[in-house]
Amino acid sequence: MNWLAIDIGGANLKVADGEGFAAAYSFAMWRDSANLAQQIRTTISEAPTSTHLAVTMTGELADCFENKAAGVRYILNAVREGSDNRHARIYLCDGRMVTPQVALTLPHLVAAANWHALAKFAARYAKGAPALLVDVGSTTCDIIPIADGKPAARGQTDTQRLISGELVYTGIERSPVCAVTRNVTYRGQPCPLVQEVFATMRDVYLVLEDLPEEPANHLTSDGRPATKAAARGRLSRMIAADTDEFNHRDAVTLARGAADEQASQLAAAIQRVRGSLPAPPETIILSGHGDFLAKAALLRLQMSQPLLPLVAELGPLVSRSATAHALAVLAREAMVK
Repeated sequence: MNWLAIDIGGANLKVADGEGFAAAYSFAMWRDSANLAQQIRTTISEAPTSTHLAVTMTGELADCFENKAAGVRYILNAVREGSDNRHARIYLCDGRMVTPQVALTLPHLVAAANWHALAKFAARYAKGAPALLVDVGSTTCDIIPIADGKPAARGQTDTQRLISGELVYTGIERSPVCAVTRNVTYRGQPCPLVQEVFATMRDVYLVLEDLPEEPANHLTSDGRPATKAAARGRLSRMIAADTDEFNHRDAVTLARGAADEQASQLAAAIQRVRGSLPAPPETIILSGHGDFLAKAALLRLQMSQPLLPLVAELGPLVSRSATAHALAVLAREAMVK
């Protein structure tokens, strides 16, 4: 029985088979939802042969859908069409895996369940001890307590998790810079940022060289490539300047200020979640291609617990799609029982 897991987000599709294959595809749900079934078909065709699908999602929150339930229905229908009706199981945020027919009746449990799948898988690395999973992606950060070998989050829905601090809606690529910080330093003087999406945190981390350049990637604020030179231009507009008034040193200063503020916000959320736990975590499990931000946040807190980066356990390719990998492993294990 060969499983392929698909994590369908609002900006990316991630796929893995739980046995070493993984891939990530940029997909703007809010703009291209009509092409979702075809993207799923392409994704399946480029993956190892599979007989069974496991699916989780967050893309139902995209504003092309009237509400979450409508988004869940649309995505499940796209999965059915794009997979040619192959056997599928849908992951719920209570840990169950159900048929698509059952999932259609439980949209509130289908919506944004991917964090639970990742935490349920990651719990094995805690070896039964209390732990904290910090997953940092392109759009959001998850801070998930683990206890007794399973997720122990206080919140279940995204709104509940926002309230508890277990979901921080900031990420290393898509978050607008003006949503992360309101003021920066420009040539020794404090300068307010313009309230416009001229640049995102991807530009910050391109300039700081925490993210690699991707000349072929034009999913940026201005449609220009994801390169350091283009990022500098986008960052210049955040203080109503242009590249004649904003050199590389200015870009680095602005970027460091924004990165520091984002790390401080994540640190505050980690501290809040940690303070609500009945026992201190013995291990901090790091996940996502933004684990450098998690490390910066933890450094501010001076936490002494050992860090366990999933990239060291899974490798960079698989860890980039860790939720899909986790879901494939969980699906295979569930069928063996």
